[in-house]
Amino acid sequence: MKGSNLIRWVGCAAGAVALSVTASGQSAVYKPPVPQGFVRIDADEMPTGTIFGDPSKPGMYITRNHFGPGQGSRPHYHDQDRYVTVIKGTWYVALGPEADTYNPDKMTPMKPGSFVFHPAFGHHYDGAKDEDVIVQIMGMGPVKTVNLEGGAGGGRRGGGAAPGGGQSGGRGDQ
Repeated sequence: MKGSNLIRWVGCAAGAVALSVTASGQSAVYKPPVPQGFVRIDADEMPTGTIFGDPSKPGMYITRNHFGPGQGSRPHYHDQDRYVTVIKGTWYVALGPEADTYNPDKMTPMKPGSFVFHPAFGHHYDGAKDEDVIVQIMGMGPVKTVNLEGGAGGGRRGGGAAPGGGQSGGRGDQ
């Protein structure tokens, strides 16, 4: 009798293991539906651009911005505080009064996991040098961006100022 219970237990355990492994050999992961009002985005599904809220409207927002190699912003500021975390690559920043004049040689490298706080009206510019960079920006909207360089061709690379950045497609607007 003890032998048949052991065989049954081993059989049940083997069945449970077999059911928990997919055809590809990876463990199956249970993902219940997302309840109303919640947001859940897996890392491999994370988009660039706005991922929560809207920088042009009142309330908190979160964006993921992509900078391609050599892409970045020119001297500018925002009218609201912004909290920036480097997700991928080395992001280069220039902050404070020295950031009124664009000089890429004076930028500081920030590695993945680094954090930068841009206070409201704090002058800065930033971007990628030789690799793709992704940064996550959080703040309260609505947020406006003001370029410190005037005239045609002034402002950020890739076009005019966007309210709060958050563009995808490699523009790197900040």
